[in-house]
Amino acid sequence: MAVALMASMVSAQPVQRFPGDGTGAFHTGRYHNLFVEQLGVPGDDSRRKVERAFEQLFHGDGQEQRVYFETGANDNGTLAYITDWANNDARTEGMSYGMMIAVQLGHKREFDALWNWSKTYMLTTDPGNPSVGYFAWSMGTDGTPRSVGAAPDGEEYYATALLFAARRWGNGAGIYDYQKQADIILRGMRHHPVMTATPPFRIHPGDAPFAEPATPWPSPNNRREAEEAAKAGRTWPHPRPAIVPRPVTVGPMVDEEHAMVRFVPETTIPGTDASYHLPAFYELWARWGPTEDRAFWARAADVSRDLFPKVADPATGLAPDRSNFDLTPATGWDGKPSQFAYDSWRTVSNWSVDYGWWAKDPRQRSLSDRIQRFLIGQGIDRFADRYSLDGRPMSTRHSVGMLAATAVGGLAATPGSNSRAFLQALWDTPVPTGEQRYFDGMLYLMSMMHAAGEFRIIQSRDRPLHHP
Repeated sequence: MAVALMASMVSAQPVQRFPGDGTGAFHTGRYHNLFVEQLGVPGDDSRRKVERAFEQLFHGDGQEQRVYFETGANDNGTLAYITDWANNDARTEGMSYGMMIAVQLGHKREFDALWNWSKTYMLTTDPGNPSVGYFAWSMGTDGTPRSVGAAPDGEEYYATALLFAARRWGNGAGIYDYQKQADIILRGMRHHPVMTATPPFRIHPGDAPFAEPATPWPSPNNRREAEEAAKAGRTWPHPRPAIVPRPVTVGPMVDEEHAMVRFVPETTIPGTDASYHLPAFYELWARWGPTEDRAFWARAADVSRDLFPKVADPATGLAPDRSNFDLTPATGWDGKPSQFAYDSWRTVSNWSVDYGWWAKDPRQRSLSDRIQRFLIGQGIDRFADRYSLDGRPMSTRHSVGMLAATAVGGLAATPGSNSRAFLQALWDTPVPTGEQRYFDGMLYLMSMMHAAGEFRIIQSRDRPLHHP
């Protein structure tokens, strides 16, 4: 057992020490390969499985397998996007996930191409748009807007991926001065001016004003949604109520008083989203980000650790999609309290990665044990992808992405039958294909990397999994 344990620990380069480092991988420089430790899988097998998943999702068949597409070039080089295939758009969530995967695995071409597309099409530069300086969260794959507002989870992953790129590859010029670009994002998240304007807005000066259509963009790829609507006698796409232009006020992406990331930076929409809380990242920002903000991010990390056990149900461990700043469930668009839904899948991964990297909060072990135990009780091969917080199923779909994120709970969970069951289920699950391969696939690949010890704090030019 001792030999197997040592073989499963992936060493990184020595790291610079700071007060309050915790006892996790940042302090030790070692990352657990859970597939080796708990399933007895050879370490080389887990690395090859990660490699194959990357190749399929980034360079596989364009119709059924991949989500990464290169689309020409500009003065900064190759352009590429990650697409939500079912909805035929590119989202800051997926673009920044793709960059994080690329830097972790040593793929500089893909990283730079995704960042170039993000800066070229998604960055709001029109000064009349109160979201100027943020990235529009959804764009058509042709570079035209689907939204003119921002979602903080994209900025969070962009900033951290750029910080890692600066350390893996060194800083280049212009948009490839990775540290400078990360600092711009991090300063904007906390110090964006409060601005008010009335739509329609533009992403870039000279664009046509953007107005949301009365009917959302249909996608020929989204067969599942169309079929479910037909069975229920509903129209698809769902028509929207008429949109009356109203002033929009946008401010920072964090609430200064509570030291919490906001659900959106629009000031009229209060509250937070537990799946946006990334204390593992905030600890790095408190060390590597703009000097004037480091104390804030250290505080935000502690606040996020305290949030998780307060918003998660004490019996099921399920966390709501949205919470008020007092940590009660926020009211959803339907007027009902927020429940465990698609965003929520990521919350268990967030606290578990924080435990693996920093090991500062022992409550995270109990949280992982709780949610894994509940979902095992629901049936590991059939639990629903949405629930009320107290455990009533709200759907009939079983999701690979939710399974994968919950398997990452093994970084914090007590080693045992439940953790092994999730790891075995993840190991046995093929790479997602077809129309739903975007969110499921991104979470699958990142979860495989976490569980294999291949998703690390990149402190220097240590050996990537792939050689560029």
